[in-house]
Parts: sequence; structure tokens; C-alpha cells
Amino acid sequence: MPRTRKRFGQHFLHDQSIIESILSALDPQPGEKLIEIGPGRGALTYPLLQRCETLTAIELDRDLVPVLKQQASRLGTLDLINADILEFDLSSIPHEEGFRLVGNLPYNISTPLMFHLLESAQDIRDMHFMVQKEVALRIVAHAGEANYGRLSVMLQYRCDCQYLLDVPPSSFKPPPKVDS
Repeated sequence: MPRTRKRFGQHFLHDQSIIESILSALDPQPGEKLIEIGPGRGALTYPLLQRCETLTAIELDRDLVPVLKQQASRLGTLDLINADILEFDLSSIPHEEGFRLVGNLPYNISTPLMFHLLESAQDIRDMHFMVQKEVALRIVAHAGEANYGRLSVMLQYRCDCQYLLDVPPSSFKPPPKVDS
């Protein structure tokens, strides 16, 4: 298994109960166009493939790509794109009725990524992301609260934003220094 790369902000989810909670909230169905951002070592990728049979994933770390492809080949069809999501045009992915986004986002890019994704809002049906707890609290903050700001306004204008669950650092390898 390739080593963790600090410059990519990699913390790999391994807690099965958290993975199941995410899958339950997402409720993926066969035939849906699902795109995973930052599949990492496949903690969400493989269970998603078992449920959906096809999945598109965008991964920056080229060392993870062959491992993901090999493991996924037994579970379904994985269209794996080796690219930087901050520079990737999501509209280039074929879809008929919009797509769903999911991912355990690298915390060092989560805020700029949210603004980048808003450029494709017309194509996105919904988004389910693991982010640093402080970012999640900013996303769902209401006017007048200390965390309320540009991120809150922009996302709440386009999305129904919900805070789903707390995830401790021990759910990741290596553990981040913050809650998720």
C-alpha cells in the first residue's frame, strides 16, 4: 500500500461504523451517477461499488490509482480519473440527470473545493462530504452566529446544508489533529 503523503493532506478513513453511517446517509442506488472525490485507499469506494456497480472517482495521488483499480475490478466498474479536483471540470463527465458527489475531502482544500464545485451546481444533485468539524460548522452557521460568513452564504444559497455526524481523529490513519 502506498505511503501517506502529507502534502496531499491524506488521512485515510478506516472506521467501519462511520463508513456505514456515511453510506446510510448517502443511500446510493444502482443506476445513479455517483462521483467520489479523493477515494484514497477505497474505504468508501469499494462499498459504493458493491451498491452501485459503477462509480467515477477523481484521485490526485497517482500512486493510489493502480491499487484502487485492481481492488475495484472485482466489485464493479470504476472510472478512475487521475486529476486535481480543483482544476477538473466536472461537466466533462457524461451524465444524463445530474450526478451525486461524495468524498472524504482533504481538509487543506475543502473550502476552495466547495467554491469550485458551485461552478457546476446545475449538474449536481447532492453532495455528501466529510470535512473538518470547524468547516462543517461554518457551512451550517446561521446569520448572526460567529461562524457565519461567505462559505455559509454561498453554500446555503444553492444547497440544503446539514451537519450529519461527528467523527473522531481515531477513525483515520494517520489520525488528524482535528475532529471531522
